[in-house]
Amino acid sequence: MDALAGLLEGPRARGAFMIRACFEPPWSVRVEDRAPLTVMLMVRGEAWVMPDAGERSETGFPPAEGRERVRLRAGDLAIARGPDPYTCADDPGTEPQALILPGGECRYPDGRSLNGVMDLGVRTWGDRLDGSAVMLIGTYLWQGEVSGRLLDALPPLLTLTPEVWDCPLTRLLMTEIVRDEPGQEVVLDRLLDLLVIAALRAWFARPEAAAPGWYRALADPVVGRVLRLLQDDPAHPWTVASLAAKAGVSRAALGRRFTELVGEPPMTYLTGWRLALAADRLREGDATLEAIARQVGYGSAFALSSAFKRVYGVSPQEHRGRGV
Repeated sequence: MDALAGLLEGPRARGAFMIRACFEPPWSVRVEDRAPLTVMLMVRGEAWVMPDAGERSETGFPPAEGRERVRLRAGDLAIARGPDPYTCADDPGTEPQALILPGGECRYPDGRSLNGVMDLGVRTWGDRLDGSAVMLIGTYLWQGEVSGRLLDALPPLLTLTPEVWDCPLTRLLMTEIVRDEPGQEVVLDRLLDLLVIAALRAWFARPEAAAPGWYRALADPVVGRVLRLLQDDPAHPWTVASLAAKAGVSRAALGRRFTELVGEPPMTYLTGWRLALAADRLREGDATLEAIARQVGYGSAFALSSAFKRVYGVSPQEHRGRGV
């Protein structure tokens, strides 16, 4: 498995929340649904997406990367990584008129229920069906639907414009999102997965993308080979010596080069990789902890459980339960 395929083998939507949002200015919607990942594809008109930390602080320093507010135009795509809230609006100065909460609950800013008030048809929501702003929105509702390694590799907010990517799915999504056919939920789930994978593949290919260190290090002839060995066969009893022999360098040289490019030593990376795989597999199916331990390179369920709780702060069973 190549590294990008490994990173993108999730997401796998299950009953994702998908709508076509139609608005006429002025409009503003605040999103506090705590969803792990949301995709916004601007079909017509313009919109601002504003993470909570997007404003310049009182100290005058600029906001952290990925938290700046962005302006979307027709054809642009934005991906917001949760759980932090954000606001979508026609203008940064427009006050929110609706609040989106976990579970698909919608309220006025004063707390009154808005559920059903802004429905405009099948998976269509807003204030005007012929509004000048139209956006397709897809939301992964559960953490287990998106690889933890993928979420860790993303900024809070990323955007792509038609100049750097060409989305062949827009027309199909516009057609399918308003259909009410048997099995339509599954069709939309798979289309959302394809949209996310296509967008992230384009984003990671950009030279200025803040890809994780291990992803950039794949281009190195020594470290890239070692990374592929670890990713392809995490259950193997690797040591620094065996990896160095495969790469044709000394243990010291491998340790220095790997740490410099990836940001951590080889064995630390391997531990993180094994535990990340275990975390994803715990939420993907009903395999026993013993089976998962063997698959990712731990000698027993107890050994995996101890390492997992040390890093994630919860037991594997608790982690699995949170993804349901």
